[in-house]
Amino acid sequence: MENTVFLNTNREMPLLGLGVYKATGENEAENSIISAVESGYRLIDTASAYKNEENVGRGIARCGVSRGELFVTTKVWNTAQRIGDIQGAFDRSLERLKLDYVDLYLIHWPVPGCYLSTWKELEKIQQSGRALSIGVSNFEIRHLEELAKISNVVPAVNQIECHPLCYPKELIDYCQSRGIQIQAYAPLARGAYLDNDVMCVLGTKYGRTPAQIGLRWAVQKGISVIPKSSHPDRIQSNSQIFDFTIEQEDMDILDTLNQDFHSSHIPEDLRDVIF
Repeated sequence: MENTVFLNTNREMPLLGLGVYKATGENEAENSIISAVESGYRLIDTASAYKNEENVGRGIARCGVSRGELFVTTKVWNTAQRIGDIQGAFDRSLERLKLDYVDLYLIHWPVPGCYLSTWKELEKIQQSGRALSIGVSNFEIRHLEELAKISNVVPAVNQIECHPLCYPKELIDYCQSRGIQIQAYAPLARGAYLDNDVMCVLGTKYGRTPAQIGLRWAVQKGISVIPKSSHPDRIQSNSQIFDFTIEQEDMDILDTLNQDFHSSHIPEDLRDVIF
């Protein structure tokens, strides 16, 4: 299987990337990026809310490959949406990252009353060439349908929590039918399925770790994954998912593990309003 996908902007995006959520220790994100690039990763996913864009920027500068070889994503946070400072937030992200452009800029959450106007600002950023693709994160079908009413620009990506314990098939099918690439954050469910009996049995069958089984399950569905780790050995292990195939009957078994389990949390300021 190819380890990249083409977005609806005709840009190529790796199926595997490094997430740096909560990588806020001294040089943690920087060192993780260097380890990841050494293991073949070319996608780095951060966000203004992660408070580590400067550290990510240093990692990008030091990782040893050219900027053009990397796919860099960041996101606009809820506060900037509420005060209507999308352009300013984007400028500050670029400055912290020390980059001239990002490959993908996302709306982090669909803030009620804000996300539609935020999207129109992202369109302007894309038109300026400083974000090659734009997309969304944590959007449900109803948010995407509202977006389609006011814009002809289809999000390139919808980044959602997705793993064998959280498989929102209706949303995924909806996005894939409209050319919106699904990208899975927390694809290891923050470790929640690593001791699962089915994952362990299949790991034994394929000679892989439960984490590799979970990541392979996603990429075999055409879903991009951005597992977070700051441990070089785990970063490397998580990358070893493109040299085997899970049989369809085992894919079907993995699908049955879904229990709508979310390892991530909705921000306090949105908890009662968006879902």
